[in-house]
Amino acid sequence: MMNKTLFPQFFSYTLALLFTLSHTAAHALPRVSAVPGGVVVIELVADSAGETPTAYFNNKPLLVIKKDNRWLAVVGIPLTATIGVQQIEQQSTSGKRISHRFTVKDKAYKTQRLTVTNKRKVNPYAEDMDRITSEKKRTKKTLAHWDQRELNNLTFITPVEGRRSSSFGLRRVFNGQPRKPHSGMDIAAPAGTPVITPIAGTVTNVGDYFFNGNSVFIDHGQGLITMYLHLDHIDVKEGDVLEQGDLLGTVGATGRVTGPHLHWGISLNDARVDPALFLGDEK
Repeated sequence: MMNKTLFPQFFSYTLALLFTLSHTAAHALPRVSAVPGGVVVIELVADSAGETPTAYFNNKPLLVIKKDNRWLAVVGIPLTATIGVQQIEQQSTSGKRISHRFTVKDKAYKTQRLTVTNKRKVNPYAEDMDRITSEKKRTKKTLAHWDQRELNNLTFITPVEGRRSSSFGLRRVFNGQPRKPHSGMDIAAPAGTPVITPIAGTVTNVGDYFFNGNSVFIDHGQGLITMYLHLDHIDVKEGDVLEQGDLLGTVGATGRVTGPHLHWGISLNDARVDPALFLGDEK
C-alpha cells in the first residue's frame, strides 16, 4: 500500500480528481472532429454471425466498441491526412467488404515559436544520430502494436493537474527552424507533480529518449496507445497493468523542453490525435 505521508501531493490531487469526476458527465466516446489530427465515429453493419465487426482505415485495424446495441468504429485521422472524402473498409465474417465514407475538413493550426537553450536538442551532434534512429524505430513499433482486447469504456480523466501550455497540432519552430507539428497536449506544472493513468492499460515502453526525455507508453487495447513524455521520475515498469488513476510518474523537464511540463499524446490506429477530444472539450 502506498504511504500517504510520502506522497501527500499525489493524494491531494487524487481527492480533487474524485470530486471532479463525481460532478462531471462521463464521455464514453471522444468528441467527433473530422479534421487532420481528429477523430470520427462510424456505425458499422452488425455481423450476421454475431461477432464483433472488423474495420480498417489505411490498411490499419480500427478500434470497435459496442454502445447502445450499435457497433461503432472509432477512427483516428492522421495529421497528414488528405482533405476530402475518405473511407474505412468493414470486413464481414462471410468475406463481404463494406465501405463507409466520411469527409475530412481542413483545419489551420497555428504556429508556435520556441527557444531551446540546449541547442544540441535542436541540432543533434553526429554521435547522437544512432541513438535517435534507434529510438524512433522503438517508438514506431510501440505505436503500431495491436492488442485485441475488449474496450468498451473510453471515459478519460486528465493525467495531470496544470495549465495547458501548448495545444495539439501547432506548427513548431525551434530556434527559428521548422520542425514537425506538435502531436500531443502540453500541460505545464511544477516538477514533481503527480501524473496518473487516464484510462486503464498496460505499460509497454519505458525509457529515456533523446528528444522526449523520460517516457512512458501505455497500451489500452485495439490500437489505442497513450504516451507521457519529459517526466522527472517514472514509477512504473514495462508489463505493469494500471487502473485509471494509478500513479505512473511525475512532471519533469527532461529531453527537448523549455520548462517543466507533461507532453501527453494519444495514438489511435497509429495516428496521433488531439487528446482534448477524449476529454470532451468543445475547443
